Amino acid sequence: MSEETNVSQAQKILNAAFKCISERGYANVSLRDIADEAGVVLSQLNYYFKNKEGLFKEIVKTLARQYLHEIEENIKKGKCEKERISCLIEYFQEMLRKKPELFKLLFDLTSMSLWSESLKELLNDLFNSVAGLIEKYIINDFSNNEKYKYNSPITLSRMMLGTLFGSSIQVMLAHGKEDMIDSLSTLEVLFE
Repeated sequence: MSEETNVSQAQKILNAAFKCISERGYANVSLRDIADEAGVVLSQLNYYFKNKEGLFKEIVKTLARQYLHEIEENIKKGKCEKERISCLIEYFQEMLRKKPELFKLLFDLTSMSLWSESLKELLNDLFNSVAGLIEKYIINDFSNNEKYKYNSPITLSRMMLGTLFGSSIQVMLAHGKEDMIDSLSTLEVLFE
């Protein structure tokens, strides 16, 4: 079997895992479900990912790369800190409108990480990296503002991310109601 075939089989399994978990949730999906969705035998999951945790670690890594790239590209569209905040908020809003399954997957994996040290480390790295992007592109511009002088930039970045993440959970629980999605824009008020 060529290396290209190995990569495509592994990617097919990852795609199937993303689909199954984002549609039904981690608790309702077995490795057999993922293998069936991928059109492979169950033993191939173990071959490519060693075990269930290995598969989920790879899902988190893939999801993290995607989120970090998309978030950074969206933030960089803004010319000043206020525009960059708007771009970040708009990214979350568009994800909630057009790709809610990715948020469901993120929430599910975050919940799983509370019980798995290796997943916890990966999700913590993801959240720290997103907070780092917020600090780099948005919060550092606020450092001269008298209102924020007693808060470190990373603390403000984590607060902004926590607000967006927590509000996004509320949107998902409210079945993506448009007024709930629009409520994310109120974050801008905190940084006027």
